[in-house]
Amino acid sequence: MKGRAVVRQYETGKRDFARAKLRNAELKGAHLQGIDLSWAYLRGADLSEANLVGANLRGSDMLSADLSDADLSGADLYGANLYKAEITNAQITQAESVKLAILPDGTKHE
Repeated sequence: MKGRAVVRQYETGKRDFARAKLRNAELKGAHLQGIDLSWAYLRGADLSEANLVGANLRGSDMLSADLSDADLSGADLYGANLYKAEITNAQITQAESVKLAILPDGTKHE
């Protein structure tokens, strides 16, 4: 699935993209508030400047994803793989849950 397809479907009301395969997807600046991307494959995806407020990113694989300036307020990052992702500690603390997430430096959040 391509990033543009996700945005189009989201705009028509679809919110469930659990387990979507979105490797290297271009989602820069996308408004995806409340989207379900749980267990999604988002390696190398560009989510910079995206609105991911309240998003379900539980268990998603975001290895090397660009999350710079993305709004993760209230997002669920439980068990997500953020290894080598472009994300700040401030963004991580905005999330609702980061328990068991693999952080950008490879450590696991307790």
